[in-house]
Amino acid sequence: MESLILFVLVLSLLFLGVPVAVSLGLSSLIIITFFSNDSVSSVALQLFTASQNYTLLAIPFFVLASAFMSTGGVARRIIRFAIASVGHFKGGLAMASVLACMMFAALSGSSPATVVAIGTIAIAGMRQVGYTKEFSAGIIANAGTLGILIPPSIVMVVYAAATDVSVGRMFLAGVIPGIVAGLMLMIAIYVMARVKNLPAEEWKGFGEILEGGKEAGWGLFLIIIILGGIYGGVFTPTEAASVAAVYAFAVALFVYRDMGPMKGEKWLRQDDPKRARVGFSASVYAVAFFFVWMILTFFAAADLPGVTLRGRTLLGVALSLAIMVAYALWRDRESNPLNIPGYLIASLPIWRRNLSLMGRNFFRAFFNDDTRKVMVDAARTTVMLMFIIVNALLFAHVLTSERIPQTITDLMIGAGFNWFTFLIAINLLLLLGGQFMEPSGLLLIVAPVVFPIAMELGVDPVHLGIIMVVNMEIGMITPPIGLNLFVTSGITGMSLIQVVKAALPFVAVLFAFLILVTYMPILSTWLPYSLMGPEIMSR
Repeated sequence: MESLILFVLVLSLLFLGVPVAVSLGLSSLIIITFFSNDSVSSVALQLFTASQNYTLLAIPFFVLASAFMSTGGVARRIIRFAIASVGHFKGGLAMASVLACMMFAALSGSSPATVVAIGTIAIAGMRQVGYTKEFSAGIIANAGTLGILIPPSIVMVVYAAATDVSVGRMFLAGVIPGIVAGLMLMIAIYVMARVKNLPAEEWKGFGEILEGGKEAGWGLFLIIIILGGIYGGVFTPTEAASVAAVYAFAVALFVYRDMGPMKGEKWLRQDDPKRARVGFSASVYAVAFFFVWMILTFFAAADLPGVTLRGRTLLGVALSLAIMVAYALWRDRESNPLNIPGYLIASLPIWRRNLSLMGRNFFRAFFNDDTRKVMVDAARTTVMLMFIIVNALLFAHVLTSERIPQTITDLMIGAGFNWFTFLIAINLLLLLGGQFMEPSGLLLIVAPVVFPIAMELGVDPVHLGIIMVVNMEIGMITPPIGLNLFVTSGITGMSLIQVVKAALPFVAVLFAFLILVTYMPILSTWLPYSLMGPEIMSR
């Protein structure tokens, strides 16, 4: 009886327009007060316990990193690299938009952020070369959903917090499905491009790929820091999130200079002598390679026998010097290795100018209007998410104390459900709920209920998490509450109905992908269990 009253209260409040967090918290409080043997003081204890959840601490840091990386310059550089890589195919610009969304998803962890950052630039670019606005908007709305599937993902952190599944395993589990989903969208675009005779970009050679990769490299290196750090055993997912936030701040303000007090200041100027420019670039590549080498070799080989810090350092220095010499000779074919010291000496004024500029603006960068705006926006998003999560964990506490999941489990097993039919039911439930609710809120309501049932029926907890995330993806592009639809409508000026029609053909691709993920668990479980072992859960 209590379970029926609880769900009726939640659904009634939601349909009355009460915010998700308030609906969950108020319903839980009413049940505890009037129908449960629990003391009301357990509410305060549960809220305090939820606020101390170490896993949830990753959310504000990932939100902050996403906010800094969502600056236009990062997205623009990623799009250039994507176009250089796949733009020469039929429908290449559209395929490059999907690839750019995949790469930006690995930086942001948020679908709406991916749509805004990539869509603002990519849709305008596609329109200029002859794509219709509807086709462009449909691609971005769908590709943007990869923001919560490709790690790091805020929704995966929420699922992990609600079910006590490993965040690290969830992140790894999203890698292969994320790549498969992106490839399926690109294949669909290619087929449509052949039918509609859509344009292809000019092939600009591998030099353009290298140039694009060089520009986007500072942003994309965040992926290595997060995933490499977690799976190299350097830090936990929560610590990785804090490192990502600091790195994103440094790259946006001091390296790319797309915001803050140094906005628009170039590292190199047109009046810098050629020797100075070559020497500066050669030294930057050498230093950057050395640090990347040291980080990657630490992640990959720190525990291998015979690999020492001294050996890694000496080899890294040798390779960095070789790269510096090779770059200088490539840029100045008339030079020779003996001229390298002269190049480095000539570059000193450029180093002095830039280091002096950063020194003068170091403290100003923390209090700049751009920084303040990013921090405030990130804080608002964090407060909203955390308020929902804390109330949802109170809701989960009521479910557990009243043994509601166990009662539902007994009913489903008694009705003859097995893992196959259970997953069909879960998909239908989440697809329906995703049309009306925000992903994190829906997941926090459904996960505590279905997770014990899934465990009883032998469904892998990591596999279940990926199924739920993919359903959340589809929910973000289905009306009436699909967030990506509203965001796409806002950046294109199209009506919501127009965006829905534009996204519909590609939604079919994601439905096919959902079926693939649901009944091929190896896509989700092979990588995390190969690297980290199976998830052990007590039933």
